[in-house]
Amino acid sequence: MYKPFLYLLTLVCFVFARVTFAQQKPNIVIIYADDLGYGDVSSYGATKIKTPNIDKLATQGLRFTQAYATSATCTPSRFSMLTGKYAWRKQGTGIAPGDAALLIPTDITTLPGMLQKAGYKTAVVGKWHLGLGPQGGPDWNQEIKPGPLEIGFNYSFILPATGDRVPCVYMENRRIVDLDPADPIRVSYKEKIGNEPTGKENPELLKMKPSHGHDNTIVNGVSRIGYMTGGKKARWIDEEMADVITNRAINFIDKNKTGPFFLYFATQDIHVPRMPHSRFVGKSGMGARGDAILQLDWTVGEVLNALDKLNLAYKTIVLFSSDNGPVLDDGYDDKAVSKLGGHKPAGSLRGGKYSAFEASTRVPFLVRWPGTIKPGVSAALISQVDLFSSFAQLTGQTLGAQDAPDSFNVLNALLGKAKNGREYIVSQALNNTLSLVQNNWKYIEPSNGPRLNKNTNTELGNNPEPQLYNLKEDISEARNVAKANPKVLQQMQATLKEVKEKNASRQL
Repeated sequence: MYKPFLYLLTLVCFVFARVTFAQQKPNIVIIYADDLGYGDVSSYGATKIKTPNIDKLATQGLRFTQAYATSATCTPSRFSMLTGKYAWRKQGTGIAPGDAALLIPTDITTLPGMLQKAGYKTAVVGKWHLGLGPQGGPDWNQEIKPGPLEIGFNYSFILPATGDRVPCVYMENRRIVDLDPADPIRVSYKEKIGNEPTGKENPELLKMKPSHGHDNTIVNGVSRIGYMTGGKKARWIDEEMADVITNRAINFIDKNKTGPFFLYFATQDIHVPRMPHSRFVGKSGMGARGDAILQLDWTVGEVLNALDKLNLAYKTIVLFSSDNGPVLDDGYDDKAVSKLGGHKPAGSLRGGKYSAFEASTRVPFLVRWPGTIKPGVSAALISQVDLFSSFAQLTGQTLGAQDAPDSFNVLNALLGKAKNGREYIVSQALNNTLSLVQNNWKYIEPSNGPRLNKNTNTELGNNPEPQLYNLKEDISEARNVAKANPKVLQQMQATLKEVKEKNASRQL
């Protein structure tokens, strides 16, 4: 009788220890904004608009001044963050059409997959834009896979692509939400299908007019990129989107409050079309883009409030950032330019979305973990691709030789325990031009192409000559000093060449 009792006691102690260890692992929430510039929030210097909830993260956590997305556009930045691999290493990872096949291989370890192995429940809510289904694209009327569930997420509620691309429906796990089988969805990015009105043919039906492109199928009074028919019951209402996805994110937190959980919450704001809820319309004085920033700030506040109500704040790392830098006119006439009113979306940085200059990838980056991270400001070099290795270290996971090939472990910098992060930053512009930031120098490799994107009025940084900037003295990249600093130029060229030629930059 004594031995069975001793065995049972040992088993109970073992199970208790496992549960206790699991609970000690912090929950992780990544709030990933879209097209938000370095100067778009008040904690980074904005004076024309106030973002108190985002600022709360800054005052209660670490505000990073030299943190970067990996790319100047959305799809590659998301790919890199979830795989730990620079997107430019894999063909077909540019801005994805809405009917693209899944871009992330299902046979590799991903950030959510790694956290699953560490005992986390994982979810993605919001914008996806990483393709779905097999080669040739998904059948929207059947079970859709592979998708988020096949690359490490336990739950997903997503926009299949972006707000300005069809299909304009939500997808939960592997099914389109509220799809009527009698009204099947068809999608085409090659030619018009069906008899749906388009922005080009029926501008009188629009409540927001396009400025360039974006004149295909009209959904909710907004013409999109691409054509779709069917799925009328399933189509989203743009003005309700922030409420819908925020509620889904909070529901996931509530259902998994015993933890640990990982939530990748990718907002539509402030990407076009900017169609904020009526609660925010006109409140910024800066038009739809400013109102969308206020809605984004509200979204952050709702997540923080949910964590407080569930007594999870001290058990949860909240990380806030953006997929790339700012853009004003990105395809719709929403008065983002005319109502800017002195606001500087990029702050003192040059360029923006699509560009090789700093404003393209240097983005807001805030990390809060009350009781563990001491509030302050950090100048450590951080790349979003580093989250994979850093969270592996945090959760006690060992990476294989092929895992996260470009992800550096910068956990100590993220937690405020070290002043330095990685040694250098590699960023990718729209045309795959690469740049390198190291020791306060910025090198942009030679590239062909226009100097200016006339549609968005963005300086792209294309130049057939090498560019070198001293960011310590010239944060606005106004003076190319490549000819005056040949040794620095050669060293940075050699470093970038080495990164490009190797299949991995992470040291094993």
